[in-house]
Amino acid sequence: MIQLKVKEIAAKRGVSQARLSRLADVDIKVLRKIYRTPTTANITLATLNRLAFALHVDARDLVDYQREDALPGLHEDDIDEEDISEADG
Repeated sequence: MIQLKVKEIAAKRGVSQARLSRLADVDIKVLRKIYRTPTTANITLATLNRLAFALHVDARDLVDYQREDALPGLHEDDIDEEDISEADG
């Protein structure tokens, strides 16, 4: 799962939502959605980069990635290296 950490980092830096909107040139409605639903907000890389620039952080710092199994019950230990090499051709 991917979660945006814009709200947390902005709060640590003392930057309000309105100020961040102006600094990053991001519509306040978009920023509100990011703050409200950080795991489902759909933003472009350009927006992510503008927010990072405005907050003086790397864009990677605004994203938290927690791995989830793509298929329930399937784990890395279940994958055989031969299966992977056969699939590659």
